[in-house]
Amino acid sequence: MKTSQYILIAFIALAITSCGNKAESETVATSTVVANGLANSTFKVWGNCEMCKETIEGSLKVEGVTKADWSTETKMISVTYDTTKITLDKIQKNIAVVGYDNEKYKGDNTTYSELPECCQYDRKP
Repeated sequence: MKTSQYILIAFIALAITSCGNKAESETVATSTVVANGLANSTFKVWGNCEMCKETIEGSLKVEGVTKADWSTETKMISVTYDTTKITLDKIQKNIAVVGYDNEKYKGDNTTYSELPECCQYDRKP
């Protein structure tokens, strides 16, 4: 009887631990590294396709941003920029203005509704 109780407790503990790890792996955090006067930040931007990629990256063709690369697979963007010319906050706002949600800002609702159907991703409330 005691052995089966220990097995049941071990199974429950394993199940709880497994669920906890899954939730942690789905959590995405912005990361920033500064080197040689430039910052490189990586953060999540929701979108679907190559058209999304063009629009998201296009929103960052501004002074201070030297590189922007958004992945359709991971939904992560890597942005290299000069912090004396633009902030990460402004970069994330630029993306939201063109209709794309990111970790900090929700995309403009009107602009989102005007995106092509293939670009309309499932939005988080």
